Amino acid sequence: MFDQTLQFLTPEESAEVDKALLTTPEKFLTRLTLSTAKLLAFIAKDLETSVDDLTTAQIIAWFEVDAKRKQEQGISASVLKWDARNLEDLTSEK
Repeated sequence: MFDQTLQFLTPEESAEVDKALLTTPEKFLTRLTLSTAKLLAFIAKDLETSVDDLTTAQIIAWFEVDAKRKQEQGISASVLKWDARNLEDLTSEK
């Protein structure tokens, strides 16, 4: 099973970004990039390949498996801990 303590951006790393001489959007992009790099490394390790060899199809399939695990076993069983119900408000038309 997956390590439940997995963090893609630690508080210390976030504090380092805060100290950088960057605009707010640049800080956001920096945090996103750091988190994405860690997530891609995790996915590559899970799929027993290198980050450089990951394909778009593999990444999408990995997300699908994680989403299915969340649906079937609950949010605590998934790697990505967001609650999709909270995101529906962002995509629904008003």
